[in-house]
Amino acid sequence: MNKAFRFLGIIFWLADFFVRGWIIKCCVREPVRQRLALARNTSYISTRLLKLFRIKVSITNPENLSCLKQKNHLIVSNHVSYTDILVLAFCHPFIFITSTEMAASPFLGDITRIGGSLFTNRKKHTSLPKEIENFAAALSAGFNLVLFPEGTSTNGETIREFRKSLFQTSIIAQKPILPICIRYKTLDGKPIQTQVQRDIICWYGEMTFVPHFFKLISHSAEAEVTILKPIPYDPDKNRAQLCETLHAQLLSAFHT
Repeated sequence: MNKAFRFLGIIFWLADFFVRGWIIKCCVREPVRQRLALARNTSYISTRLLKLFRIKVSITNPENLSCLKQKNHLIVSNHVSYTDILVLAFCHPFIFITSTEMAASPFLGDITRIGGSLFTNRKKHTSLPKEIENFAAALSAGFNLVLFPEGTSTNGETIREFRKSLFQTSIIAQKPILPICIRYKTLDGKPIQTQVQRDIICWYGEMTFVPHFFKLISHSAEAEVTILKPIPYDPDKNRAQLCETLHAQLLSAFHT
């Protein structure tokens, strides 16, 4: 499958994603049902896009996903690229918490809105209490929310410090947390060992989307998703303790 064919395939499935999303928004008026339908649409399209990106996903401990059938969770994951969204949506129809900066960006912002994402303003701390209330309400309504507590995507070398504020979401909603670790293991069949290799997948800092996208679709990769054991809601744990526990667990899984 050559690069031009993959590019056209990606355009086709993104167009399909938007058409399905707009139909859902027009036909499903009840907010909870609408957002659930948008999440399923994202999951459906992600499976097809991953094939065109030539990203193979393997899941370690898939049995730990079964907890989502009994109760919804706050999902906590590391974050290195826009492809993380495809990888996680392949695993389950999640709702993603992303930044208002992403929402304001051309095209990518449209994708996040059609995907049913919720938004946080990383630069305006006065809006944080209201955002936490909204996220907790979404958890209470039955959604599985994905939080990237590093605050932004990274270069994939390690997992950065977590921001603890949004862990309050699970405390208010009294919901458990499911940690998920994403690692890109190979590029073109070779183990990823250098920053040059990582930069083909990782999208961070001042990187612009279009050049990175065209470089990425020239390669193939393997992503390993490790589903850690869920952490039950504990009224005696505060957000700082949750943050420390989750960071330690994900950092250990990332470097294993």
